[in-house]
Amino acid sequence: MSLPHPQSLYVDTTPPSPAFPAFAGQGSADVAVIGGGIAGLSCALHLAERGVNVAVLEANDIGWGASGRNGGQVNPGLKLSPRALEAAFGPEQGARLIALGAEGPALVFRLIERLGIDCAATRKGTLRAVKSERQGALARALAEDYAGRGAPVRYLDADAVAAMTGTRQYHGALFDARGGAINPLAYTRGLARAAAQSGATIYTDSPVTGLTRTGEGWSLATPRGTLAARHVALCANAYQGGLVPGLARSQVPVYSMITATAPLPDALRAAVMPSGAMLYEQANITVYYRVDETGRLLMGGRSPSREIVHRDTAFLRTYAEHLWPSLRGVAWTHDWNGQLAITTDHMPHIHEPAPGLTALLGCNGRGVALMTVLGQRLAARIASGDVEELVLSPTPVRPIPFHSFWKLGVTLRVAYGRAKDRLQP
Repeated sequence: MSLPHPQSLYVDTTPPSPAFPAFAGQGSADVAVIGGGIAGLSCALHLAERGVNVAVLEANDIGWGASGRNGGQVNPGLKLSPRALEAAFGPEQGARLIALGAEGPALVFRLIERLGIDCAATRKGTLRAVKSERQGALARALAEDYAGRGAPVRYLDADAVAAMTGTRQYHGALFDARGGAINPLAYTRGLARAAAQSGATIYTDSPVTGLTRTGEGWSLATPRGTLAARHVALCANAYQGGLVPGLARSQVPVYSMITATAPLPDALRAAVMPSGAMLYEQANITVYYRVDETGRLLMGGRSPSREIVHRDTAFLRTYAEHLWPSLRGVAWTHDWNGQLAITTDHMPHIHEPAPGLTALLGCNGRGVALMTVLGQRLAARIASGDVEELVLSPTPVRPIPFHSFWKLGVTLRVAYGRAKDRLQP
């Protein structure tokens, strides 16, 4: 039986998902997509629009994982800078990866408009805020790196950032006009609805418990039946399970949490993030936030590796009051968390461990835009047979050493990172 959606602001304010049945009996499809999140649904949508017979198998409900729980930030680019991408991958592939990172937000907002997805979409930019001259120099160089390649990115000084955010706590920020925000659960449900309308068959409450190679295709076992498929797209990100040996151990399922206020009074709404931009801090342990369409402030950051309670988010509320002292006394109504997939090189990974099997993982905190565009590229690769469509070359699955200690490692890394952020100028 599927797990219910964890309580969150999105669950309480988003219209229900379309009703999809559980898979039962025997069936077949050209392509089976495992995972009903953004990556899997983008892949299914774009396959269905090409006329491919595609079935989606989701273990719980649509958007149950990080796709329906994240901060709603539509971030441009990859974690690595353009210059670092070219250094790591060479000028030709590096340029294609830079273009891929730029295409992500553009594709998200095109899909929202084309498909009529009601998800409170806004596109007022992303701020990458810094707190010192040293960090400012790095952010300024990064802004110049992007701007030199034609991106609408610039560095803002402390006064400009204060005008956009309503707080004087920042030395400066990189501003990227390509960024935006959405209700991610509504967006994911909208992708599911559009994929189904385009011909994809979607099943919920249908975990894949076994994956077996059968001649030229695959057999996917579920609790109630078996689906045969020519190609399998595994898009489970931080919730991999054990279908492919070593895959779950090739990334770390880091937890992130969010706390949200009640709708702010008009005076506060005008003072807190008046620009409507999203913000994340350039730090060892990132804090990120935005104000949504109803005037609620959503504050996010790293979480304990378990289900949280209200007291776990206290440091986020305290920090919000540090940024905006006028928030003291405001009601905070929602707390939730979930897992996102972090890779050791901070890049998404694509693996093809067997013929007809492609796995995509590693959002690294940029899942909304990045998984939308990579899902599209995965669909193009499967439909055409051309691996170049992926832009990222498939790599062997490489389990992380001592992965069984990941919870301890994450706990220590977060504590170290927060201490370093406090001490660094």
